[in-house]
Amino acid sequence: MQTLGSMRILYVTTTFPVFSETFLQREARALLKAGVELTIISLHRGESTFEGYPVHRFSKWSLLKLFHLLPIAAFRHSEAMIRILSRMNAERPPSFLNAMENLLGFGAALVQADWIRSLRLDRAHSVWASAPAAYAMLMSELAGLPFSTGAHAYDVLEHGGDWLLGEKLRRAQFAHTSTEAAAKRIARFCPREKVKLIRRGLSELPRFKSPAGVRSELRIVCVARLVEKKGFPYQLEIYEALRRRGVAFSARIIGDGPLEVWLRASISARRLDAKVSLTGRLSEAEVMDQLQWADALFHTGVVAKSGDRDGLPNVIPEAMATGVVVVASPVSGGVEAIGD
Repeated sequence: MQTLGSMRILYVTTTFPVFSETFLQREARALLKAGVELTIISLHRGESTFEGYPVHRFSKWSLLKLFHLLPIAAFRHSEAMIRILSRMNAERPPSFLNAMENLLGFGAALVQADWIRSLRLDRAHSVWASAPAAYAMLMSELAGLPFSTGAHAYDVLEHGGDWLLGEKLRRAQFAHTSTEAAAKRIARFCPREKVKLIRRGLSELPRFKSPAGVRSELRIVCVARLVEKKGFPYQLEIYEALRRRGVAFSARIIGDGPLEVWLRASISARRLDAKVSLTGRLSEAEVMDQLQWADALFHTGVVAKSGDRDGLPNVIPEAMATGVVVVASPVSGGVEAIGD
């Protein structure tokens, strides 16, 4: 039986590494530490290396090769191509963006199939059930690689789930997720024994906070992308309520995203400038420093209009491991970590 340390795995991502996806960096780091030889594919963008290890960033210009590769693939792998095309025709994509993600994955697999075959890898693993799983599913047909996939909140919940989620889960050897909520959802598409619930871990335990003693003000931190599903309107209401009740506090919101301009304007409109500050995106080490500063972590996650929501945000177990009190909304995976 092949051991983990002797395996050569194709590790397919969307963008790698990403500050907001530290759990993927930890996963890759653990595999490398175990002796696995990883070939990391980043389909969208990212860095050229990860901790000194190469990351193969896919160039979308190479999709121009599809003009001559598609007819060849249709001839060599007609049955596989027909099966996948039939599923694409049978199911309507939940959104234009998700359709483009899947088409990117399929196109990249066709472009790189010969190269991947030459590497003689043991298996493929896609970290998301969107573009990476489309890539891994087609590559399994083109290069004979068995594949597995991750399936998380975005993959299984936004707009009802990924376009070809059921087909991918049925073909994958297993699918792993980190919350019971997502596990129950994906078990609708494949046998429950194929679903692996694997909680996200830390590369090392952080330094536990010393007792704060007497504080002149409550220190609050929020670590989140500035997007709809993080529920910032509710969080600002909480800060207003604290100020009205005369509670001395200081809050720091760590992250960036499309709602930054709106959030700054809302903080000013609610006259919270002296209480609430935006730090922008910080590194993993800098976030840990902020958790040492904080008394409480706020996470006001909601279900976005698209259906997207958090699974179990990385920062919740990070804060708990540090000794920070976590105050969170009862949405999705947060309730799996926190006892009321």
